[in-house]
Amino acid sequence: MTVFTRGTPIGEFAVRPLDPAADAVLVHSWVIHPKAAFWMMGDADVARVHQVYAGIAAHPHHDAFLGTRDAVPCFLVERYDPRHVELAGLYGHADGDVGMHFLCAPAPRPVHGFTLEVITTVMAWLFADPAIRRVVVEPDIRNHAVHALNAAVGFEVAGPVDKPEKRALLSFCTRERFKGAVHA
Repeated sequence: MTVFTRGTPIGEFAVRPLDPAADAVLVHSWVIHPKAAFWMMGDADVARVHQVYAGIAAHPHHDAFLGTRDAVPCFLVERYDPRHVELAGLYGHADGDVGMHFLCAPAPRPVHGFTLEVITTVMAWLFADPAIRRVVVEPDIRNHAVHALNAAVGFEVAGPVDKPEKRALLSFCTRERFKGAVHA
């Protein structure tokens, strides 16, 4: 069941709920790839990936989605309520905040602009919900590539935050900043 679609110059992107059982093998191949080091699942087996995503599916404040480009699965998205998951008690939560993680699948042939279209699609999908006022992210402070992508779609850095598993760079993007950054 597709929940969002967006046409781009490099194809149609769509988002659908992740099925932990049906998608575990595919997602496993993505999260163990060296490119996904910051996802912190490099040593997971398929059973562990299924367990993690079944737990997310059952969680009242966290969910996962699979993204496609021209109907081919190519990215993973997690959406969460930062009041309860990932950032609980670590920043001043505001009404309308939503947290997000995304991971692009390893590509056999890189497509110029692909990752920017993925994050733009994810942000457009999140902001399609009128209740969402601000997207919150907390990528690893060493993940310079994602910091650049975040800046390209309008995120402003708030500063470092220490989480149990990493030192993160807390950043926020309002609907207005996103629209201004992508000229939507």
